[in-house]
Amino acid sequence: MIKIISHAVFLILTLFCCAENSHGKLIMQGSAGIFKGFKTLTSTKKHAYGQAYYDEILRFKNPNGTLMTSFSVSFIFAIAPEEKHKGSHGMAFVISPTRGITDASADQYLGIFNEKNNGNTSNHIFAVELDINKDDEFGDIDGNHVGININGMRSIVSAPAGYYDQEGHFKNISLISGNTLRITILYSHKEKQINVTLSSPEEAYYPEKPLLSVNQDLSPYFLEKMYVGFSASTGSVGAMHYMLMWSIYGSVFVPKLDFGIPTFPPYPKPNSMVNRILLATGLALALFVAMAASALSLFYYRRHKKVQEVLEEWEIECGPHRFAYKELFKATNGFKQLLGKGGFGQVFKGTLPGSEAEIAVKRVSHDSSQGMREFLAEIATIGRLRHPNLVRLLGYCRYKEELYLVYDFMPNGSLDRYLYGGSDQEQLSWNQRFKIIKDVASALSYLHHEWLQVVIHRDIKPANVLIDDKMNASLGDFGLAKLYEQGYEAQTSRVAGTFGYMAPELMRTGRPTTGTDVYAFGVFMLEVSCGRKLFEPQAEPEEVVLADWAINRWENGDIVEAANERIRQDHDKGQLELVLKLGVLCSHQAEEVRPDMSTVVKILSGVSELPDNLLDIVRTEKLGKWYEAYEDVLDTEITMESAGNLIVTEPMTSVGR
Repeated sequence: MIKIISHAVFLILTLFCCAENSHGKLIMQGSAGIFKGFKTLTSTKKHAYGQAYYDEILRFKNPNGTLMTSFSVSFIFAIAPEEKHKGSHGMAFVISPTRGITDASADQYLGIFNEKNNGNTSNHIFAVELDINKDDEFGDIDGNHVGININGMRSIVSAPAGYYDQEGHFKNISLISGNTLRITILYSHKEKQINVTLSSPEEAYYPEKPLLSVNQDLSPYFLEKMYVGFSASTGSVGAMHYMLMWSIYGSVFVPKLDFGIPTFPPYPKPNSMVNRILLATGLALALFVAMAASALSLFYYRRHKKVQEVLEEWEIECGPHRFAYKELFKATNGFKQLLGKGGFGQVFKGTLPGSEAEIAVKRVSHDSSQGMREFLAEIATIGRLRHPNLVRLLGYCRYKEELYLVYDFMPNGSLDRYLYGGSDQEQLSWNQRFKIIKDVASALSYLHHEWLQVVIHRDIKPANVLIDDKMNASLGDFGLAKLYEQGYEAQTSRVAGTFGYMAPELMRTGRPTTGTDVYAFGVFMLEVSCGRKLFEPQAEPEEVVLADWAINRWENGDIVEAANERIRQDHDKGQLELVLKLGVLCSHQAEEVRPDMSTVVKILSGVSELPDNLLDIVRTEKLGKWYEAYEDVLDTEITMESAGNLIVTEPMTSVGR
């Protein structure tokens, strides 16, 4: 995975780079225009080209031209040819010195170059082509390929259109299917590497392996400031080149491009009298239906005006199942059976009428500074997650100013009730604890590495791990989750999470990463495997903080002694020792030392092993530095005793969103 630019370059690029729907617009030229509400780069005109360029010039180098920035591009497109199985000519993402390219040619030149300037080093043009015609003069590999071009139509590297699935197998994609496709382009100035990934937004995961990856320094070909845009052309066969949305960013900004996947119109057929009559009849019928629907809606609203449920347009296209408020009110018997309370509201048990399926309904108290629309859109995306160790979001309901989230009911409740004593704890064996740890690790690996976007949970703790009737564990409560595209980083300035589970760098920067989730999971592993809370203020000084106590026992010869007595009597010593050491490693103060979740899963499954010098790696960080980041944010001095009291007596469940 390419690491996107350094902090200094990020500051430069954020001044100039933005998405089309934020600060600027696309300037359409040539045959580019609008067809049935969608932007198109070409029309039905043959042997023509169209261009669409961002209206603002962007900086790609520092003023003295010595430092090239990294950049990332994502866009969604579709190509609908005139003839079903026959291509015309393709399209390309272009970075050039001018907004729009004059004297360009159509057909095989894609509206970028012409016969005279093709290949000239003075062009200073970078392009990623999506070509649907094999042009032997340019050395094209086939009539359905993706290529990286510099200053000319001959690609420096190309590959048949497709992607690599989760097992690493190549899957072909037809560029002229008319289906919605996505291209992601990442350039790392540090590694001088270009990665290009083709994928379908409808897939439930984002390909880890890029379609194209080449080491290439772009700085000799770029000027200080350049324009970005798109170009496409037609030849003797027509094609509609659709553009849905696009974004170009530096560093950590996230282009969210999967909120509803439309079906693009096919290539328009020639008009005829019959077609015009049918169109007029259809419009008249649609107008009548719309008027009737409006009348019925008005009648329904007046008759049921006491039920104030809000339905927004975006929810129709991309939201999970929507429940009626009366349906949930009946299912929960008037919200009388309270299961518990969380940072964002109360949770009630219910039974869906008819199916008799048991559900848990969370009534969200949403009073954060984040808008309800953004919060719901995030929930809609999370509703698409599917993994056996994730609590499934079945649907939602909006009533007045409240939001209700409907989940599968987990009969054994949350994990925290089994960890800290009482009769329930006696029922949780070491084998069950180890299985729960592996279940949560598998869920996090899916969120971080296997889904279409990266999902950072931000609130991993026993209270958010739910247990089913077979003692399987599922990670739930995505109220603080953040999503971003694979290959990018998330950005936020608000510290959020539960005190004690938040990594030190999160407290300093406010930026969640997969590494901050790994930190919380490391603390979680220690808590589950030791059978005690993170802080025990009444314990001996060296035992107050669980992580430091584990390292202390490790340095004294046996890390297993960090676990409570009952677990030490009922354990597989090799497994317990492995989990404790891995927990210490994952909760290390230095983010770069922590493994990623895919590695954690391999270690827990016995596929990979811990480093031999692990104790030397983890023993350098102690309690004093551990608290510094928290003291800065909370503006108070934290001692051994106050830390324990702060956590135990008043958990800071939500520091912010």
